[in-house]
Amino acid sequence: MNFWENFWDIFWWFFIASVFAAYLFGIFAIIGDLFRDHSLSGWWKAVWILFLCFLPFVTLLVYLAARGDGMAERSVERARRDQDAADTYIHKDAAASPSEEISRAKALLDAGTISAEEFERIKSRVRI
Repeated sequence: MNFWENFWDIFWWFFIASVFAAYLFGIFAIIGDLFRDHSLSGWWKAVWILFLCFLPFVTLLVYLAARGDGMAERSVERARRDQDAADTYIHKDAAASPSEEISRAKALLDAGTISAEEFERIKSRVRI
């Protein structure tokens, strides 16, 4: 077997595998977008899924052409909503005020969980 024949076999195998992976990504992105879209009725979602089963490549291209803009808008809205939820969580739970931090440390000191030196270290760190 010649090296170049083997090389092109490997090249085509990787090319086909890459195209198939991109195709699967597109299919799953469309299915996710269908279930994320609340403006589309259940019957239309069923029709899109039915066409994805029987004419997957054509349906993928038609869906991207017909609903691609809405797909991008829903994706941006979802990312914005997730970022807002993360920011709210961080500000609510992770950012305790200095007085809250000291009162928690005092409760730990009173319970005997931490020593007096650790309590002083926490107080000095909070004041910074």
